[in-house]
Amino acid sequence: MRIAIYPGTFDPITNGHVDIVNRACKIFDKIIVAVAKSESKKPLFSQELRVEMAKMAFLNKPCVSVVGFCNLVADFSNEVGANVLLRGLRAVSDFEYELQMGYANASLNSNLETIYLMPSLKNAFISSSVVRSILLHDGDISHLVPSCVSNFIRNNKCI
Repeated sequence: MRIAIYPGTFDPITNGHVDIVNRACKIFDKIIVAVAKSESKKPLFSQELRVEMAKMAFLNKPCVSVVGFCNLVADFSNEVGANVLLRGLRAVSDFEYELQMGYANASLNSNLETIYLMPSLKNAFISSSVVRSILLHDGDISHLVPSCVSNFIRNNKCI
């Protein structure tokens, strides 16, 4: 079975993230969306809420599972039996950071390969930080995140 991990903070999960997972489902048998605790990034949403929102986004995707993790992704990959990391690249500005992280993960786990996927053009500008900024100014995020996530945030007054 070909298993890939898509690690990230997902604060919150966006249509861009979903796009990457949908593309990866064509390549891998199982995708594990791994929601990092990422306390150093000071996420807007708790890890529990981020996991819950990601699970909602992939409810109808049987090849996708969502879990939280708080250790190194290189170690987590061993725990779940995956040797591929998925990462999204929106623009050239993402590449240098992602390349460094790919090399760092490979130095920690020589069996780990990183594969970079691009979102579709309509999702290329979306980032969680843009969504958070809009949320903090009471703006409409419904076109940037899955509808179930937008409704969840709005109905549960998550911020």
